Formats: sequence, structure tokens, C-alpha cells
Amino acid sequence: MAQSRKDSRGYALRTGESQRADGRYSYSYTDHNSKRHTVYGKDLVELRKKEQKIRRDLEDGLDPQRAERITVNDVFDSYIKQKYDLKPTTRVNYIYTYDHFIRETFGKRKLSKVRYTDVKEFYYSLIVEQGLSPATVDNVHTQLHPVFTMAVRNGLIRTNPASGVLGEIKKSHVWVKTKRKALTVPEQKAFMNYLYANHQYQGWKPIITVLIGTGMRIGECLGLRWQDLDFENRIIDINHNLVHRRVDEEGGNLHINTPKTEAGCRKIPMISEVYEAFLEEYQLQQITGFCTQEIDGYSGFVFTSSGGTVTIPSEVNRAIHNITAEYNEEETARAKKEKREPFLLPDFSAHHLGHTFCTRLCENETNLKVIQTVMGHKDIQTTMDIYADCTEEKKQEVIKKMEDKIFVI
Repeated sequence: MAQSRKDSRGYALRTGESQRADGRYSYSYTDHNSKRHTVYGKDLVELRKKEQKIRRDLEDGLDPQRAERITVNDVFDSYIKQKYDLKPTTRVNYIYTYDHFIRETFGKRKLSKVRYTDVKEFYYSLIVEQGLSPATVDNVHTQLHPVFTMAVRNGLIRTNPASGVLGEIKKSHVWVKTKRKALTVPEQKAFMNYLYANHQYQGWKPIITVLIGTGMRIGECLGLRWQDLDFENRIIDINHNLVHRRVDEEGGNLHINTPKTEAGCRKIPMISEVYEAFLEEYQLQQITGFCTQEIDGYSGFVFTSSGGTVTIPSEVNRAIHNITAEYNEEETARAKKEKREPFLLPDFSAHHLGHTFCTRLCENETNLKVIQTVMGHKDIQTTMDIYADCTEEKKQEVIKKMEDKIFVI
């Protein structure tokens, strides 16, 4: 019968254990890839705690040594390389978010050392210390959570440390999402009346009318081609959008992208004002010239600059800002002269025009599925949130109609 090995204090050593000349202890084992590894401890108690974890990890199919070596950045880089189903622009957005908010800080952490509280502390620091918006932190979570999920599936860690973190933070007082506000009816009228009355902005009238009269996203609107418009049936076919962002090192800034979801592909009826705006743009381009630019095989774009190139989002937003600023300046002077409070417009962008259309639609339509289809919302909850957040004027109007109809004596 073989005698068991013992340390200098007479304690029996298990298989794989040994005591070094300096008094420290070591434990050697072979992983699933037949690689030999050794861990150390100052005494048997410390060593056997490590042994217990190693045995548990091996039994669960984990690779503890690799998880000790690699960082969160390493896992993300592996993850993003394998996301073959991502659209180029989505991939760029993912990498941008990760590189700007994660890579140089949290991303350098060793994968095996990351715990739930570490992720929570990181998210809180982004909101409280760096002042990032909840939407940005939500995007950060969108990158980290699947990265940890892949690490779990690859046997690097046992559980996903990001699971449940965002849900907990959303319940705290620091999670305050700023809602995108639509223009009120008086604000919309003031803006559009000023736009229509000023000759210097007549070139912007068609596109702004289309934006506020269809609810299209700015990329969808600027990506429209004449062939996407059915003038006979007054239908707009939304099947792609214009993306103004560099996708790769060699590519330009403008690209055509298909909608992320099936809901994004839709047909929008033209109301009279929109129909007239398209006709006005067409008649104008018969004089000034049509768009000559080709992007990713697409040509014949509806909205063009004076140089024959596609109009880009920043140009539209700059025009909206200039129109608003000039209106406010004139309204302030006029109100002062008339000794009254001025009716000023808020600072807004093309995104707010789409939200304004959706709000007007919600104020006049009760069928949520119709609203969802027109707006191209993938999730009905998005439609319901906007529907429930209609302007205060409309709420007051509805309640006023209820006078003498609730208390009937």
C-alpha cells in the first residue's frame, strides 16, 4: 500500500499538491485541452480554496485559466468579428459606442474578475460622473450584455455579470429619460406660417412639409427617389434610407441602408399638402436640375442641393434652426412693440418634426395598429407611449368636452 505524501507539518497532500522549498504550496492540474497548469498558495487552506474553484469550473466545462488572462476587450473583439448578420452601419455604431465609452476603461478589466456590482458601478459612473444620457448607457449595455453572454457560452465565466443591472438602475432616481417633445399645435402653425411666408426659405418648404406631413425619419426622407413616389395613387414607398456616416476606411460618408426591421418597410399615403410639396420640388428641379449623384447603386433622389448632390441631415437641421432663430428674433421685437409676451418657438430638429406628425396622428386616430404601421414602429409599446403622451392642449380639449356630461342631475 502506497504511503500518502505529507507536508512539513505532517498534513497529507492530495493528488496534484506539493510543498515547495520556500514553504509555499502548489497544485497542478490538466485542463480540457490537455494543458498543464499550476496555482500557488501560501498555505494549504488558501491552496485548497483555489483547488475547489478549479475543480468546480472544470466540472462545469469552464476554462478558468483563459478567463484569468483575457480582458473584456478581448471578448468584445471576438464577439464583433463573429456578428456576420450586422448591417455595416449597425456594426459601425456598435464599435463606436464600445470604443468611446468602454474600451479604455471598463474594457481593460480581466474577464474573470468582473462582478455584477462592478458593472453596476460602471453604469452609475457613466450617468453620474460623466453625465451621459440614459439612452447612451442603454447603448453601452447593448454592447456589454451579449459580450458576457458569449463568454458564458464559451465556458469562460459561469454567469453573465451584466444581467439585471440595467433593470435595477432604471428604478433609481438617476435614470431620467428626456422625452422628445413634439411641437404643440400653435407652435407648429407659427413655424409653418413663417416658413411659407418667407421667400428666402422657399427652397426648404417642400422637404419640411414632407417631414412634418409623413412622420418619416430624416434618413428615409432624404433617401427617397422619384421612383418611390406613386403620384397616381398618392403613395410613398419606404424601402431604404440614407445614412450619413463613414462605414469603412475606404467608403464615403453617404450610404444606402435597408430598414432594420420589416416594420420599417411600409407605404405612407400622401396628404394633399405632401402631394403638393412633391410636385413643387419636381417643378423646381425641372428648372434647376435633378440630382445627379449615385450612392450604392441608388440614384434619382428627390431632395437635392443646388450642386446636384443629395441633401444631408445636417443641412436640413441647420435650416430648421435658422428659421426658428429668425422667427424668434422677429417675434420678440414685434411683441415688445405691441407690449405683450412673445410666443417663442423651442429649439428643435428634423426628428421632432416626425414626432410632431405622430402626435397629431395620435390626437386624431384611435387605432394604434394604424399609427404603428404608418410610423414604422417595430414595437407597439413605442406607439402606445406616444399615444399616451399627447399634448396638454388636446387633453384639456377632451376634458372640456366632458363638461355637463359626467354629473347629470
